[in-house]
Amino acid sequence: MMNENKILIFLVDDDALFLKSLEIEFAENTESGIKTFPTGELCLSSLHENPDVIILDYHLDCVDKNAINGLETLSRIKKANQAIPVIMLSSQDKIEVAVNCMKHQAFDYIVKSETAFIRLQKAITTIFHYQKIEKR
Repeated sequence: MMNENKILIFLVDDDALFLKSLEIEFAENTESGIKTFPTGELCLSSLHENPDVIILDYHLDCVDKNAINGLETLSRIKKANQAIPVIMLSSQDKIEVAVNCMKHQAFDYIVKSETAFIRLQKAITTIFHYQKIEKR
């Protein structure tokens, strides 16, 4: 954690407009520290900062067609630090995609929509609730 009261959230999405809107939502509605990344590679290179939560797009090939996708990024995050909770985010509303993300140890799968930010807040609250229970 950044300090006792501020959690560090990594936002990873190749859609610059969506990434900026998420960053603004978190900045205006939470006390969280926010770091944004347009590629999985950039996120992975910053894991030493020990984010409390990573919100990761399923597709990550708009910025760089050779970039690793969200699923590969998720696998590498979990290999580097199993304890970091990752919430997958995608515009795909397909059960197979959600199930595949969960098989790769995502904490949750959220479809991009006008309610995505509210669902992300609820998922983050749930993560910290589970972490408190595990510490007991």
